[in-house]
Amino acid sequence: MSDPLISHLSATLATEKTFEGLVRQLLVMLELVTDLESTYLTRIDLGASLQSILYSRNTQTLTIPEGLSVPWGDTLCKRALDEQRPFTNDVATHWGDSDAARALGIATYASTPIRLEDGSLYGTLCAASSARKPLTDRGAQVLQLFAELIAQHIQKELLLQQLQAANEALRTHSYTDVLTGLPNRRAVFEELPRLFALAQRAGQQVLIAFVDLDGFKSINDQFGHEAGDAFLVAAGQRLLEGLRAGDILGRLGGDEFVVAGLGPAPDENAATAAVALRQRLAPLLQGHFDLGARTIEYLGASIGTLPVDPAIIAPEEALRLADAAMYLEKKIRKQAGTVPYHLSGT
Repeated sequence: MSDPLISHLSATLATEKTFEGLVRQLLVMLELVTDLESTYLTRIDLGASLQSILYSRNTQTLTIPEGLSVPWGDTLCKRALDEQRPFTNDVATHWGDSDAARALGIATYASTPIRLEDGSLYGTLCAASSARKPLTDRGAQVLQLFAELIAQHIQKELLLQQLQAANEALRTHSYTDVLTGLPNRRAVFEELPRLFALAQRAGQQVLIAFVDLDGFKSINDQFGHEAGDAFLVAAGQRLLEGLRAGDILGRLGGDEFVVAGLGPAPDENAATAAVALRQRLAPLLQGHFDLGARTIEYLGASIGTLPVDPAIIAPEEALRLADAAMYLEKKIRKQAGTVPYHLSGT
């Protein structure tokens, strides 16, 4: 290969950041080296038995259109692979029964498969012409080299996608409560500042509800940890079903949950909105809970709700105040002799 080609190739590999950009540059160089009027990259879907043209370069009469899909069994690429014939300048003689070749007017054809590290067939890199032309050894070498470069780039892209998927899965796991599947404490403390910032921009308050499941320790002690876990999961799902669009729900740990959402403007009756939030959540946690071997009639949780002006109070302080409001309600419930639950089955 001449020095200009090597220099062009080196510059392309150093500067092109996208798969499409790299392929299009390689197709230009492949046309120059092979002197064939169309160069193109295909993608093969063996499951659907289709071959599609991903990218192509057409400079003269022959046109290989991008996006074209043809049955894999009728393609010159498959015939070349099956017969181990990577090049011919007499397509009509060798593969005259190919409908795709006749329709496109291909007389000269060269191709090499693009295989990934696991040996799977990704596609083919091809060059073609409507006139009969030779393919030099140099042209065949460049065709093979470019196919290997494309395969390496695809492999890197696949690895990057796998790493991104693994990173997202790890992030999701680290922000999810393992038992209930709800956002965990870390997720809540990350989402609350965003909610506060949104409320401040919109000129609205934030409504916070701190939920504590009264009697949870007794359920654990009386029926076992499996029953306690079932109770937590069911309570989380009931709270989830009562959310409005944009609300935040998370399990802070133990038997404590938090719900937060946008409230009214500061000059409106925010206290009424906080009471309405409690009235919306409280019934969700009342009634029958199936704990496996036992079913209980749960009389409700202690819920502390309050409106917060995001311009004055930070998320952490808002949670502390909501927690204090919850403990005040819990104290009142205890003084009233409220029993958290009773058996409704055997």
